[in-house]
Amino acid sequence: MKRPSNRFVIMVLSAAVVAAVLLSVMNFFSATSAPLPDLAGIIASPFRSASAAVSETVRRWTGYFVGVDALREENQRLKEEIADMEETVRQAQADRDENVRLREVAELRKQRRDLHLESARVLVQDVSNWCSQITVNKGSAHGVEEGDCVVTETGHLLGVVTETGTTWSTVRTILDSDTSIGALVFRTGGSAMAQGDFALMSQGRLQLNYLGAEPDVVAGDLIVTSGLGGYYPSQLVIGCVEEVRTSENGLAQYAVLRPEAELGGLTQVFIVTSFDIVD
Repeated sequence: MKRPSNRFVIMVLSAAVVAAVLLSVMNFFSATSAPLPDLAGIIASPFRSASAAVSETVRRWTGYFVGVDALREENQRLKEEIADMEETVRQAQADRDENVRLREVAELRKQRRDLHLESARVLVQDVSNWCSQITVNKGSAHGVEEGDCVVTETGHLLGVVTETGTTWSTVRTILDSDTSIGALVFRTGGSAMAQGDFALMSQGRLQLNYLGAEPDVVAGDLIVTSGLGGYYPSQLVIGCVEEVRTSENGLAQYAVLRPEAELGGLTQVFIVTSFDIVD
């Protein structure tokens, strides 16, 4: 409903005032001049009707304005209630996700008692065609050192610490083209090297190289860290083989790996600050 203009309201009120004045005059003459009652009544009749109509219109407009204000207040209250409910739902989802992570971490600590884990929150995630790294909020003050492995709450390998500050660290993910980690084909025990590849990085994939002259690797094979040399813990899951390819020169084969760790949208990771070497 369109709200009436101020000019129109003033005009109507003015007409009401004029009608009221005329009514007063007619009432005066009808009361003091006996010959004029009928005439006064006839003349005053339309003014009385107009006055009643104006009064009804003013009453409706007053009710309209009051109703609009009430609707505005109600609308604002409902918006606030919806915002509160949405926040409650978001918090409930965050709490559920946190509970899932805590249960998975507890299971990881139980299964991998050889790993000493430091929880860290992701501050910055830098993934592009040129690099793949994250910055976390734990550093040398928390026992973090360069070369420490970083895993998810399920124990899947995310990357390796390359730089540390007092309260922060930079982690190079397994997708980065500078990554090179000793690996094993879990099914056969065959040795290989998991390496980041510049062309595959944008696809969220890496390579498995040095498979030997007659590699026994097939799609679906699970690839884990070898632990050889004691630089990294053994049996950390790196990823699964998607396909086996032949190099451009035709002299060797390599596998394309899909990481098991979900590298997108990271919020929390776990740094392996130390580990026990298991024979």
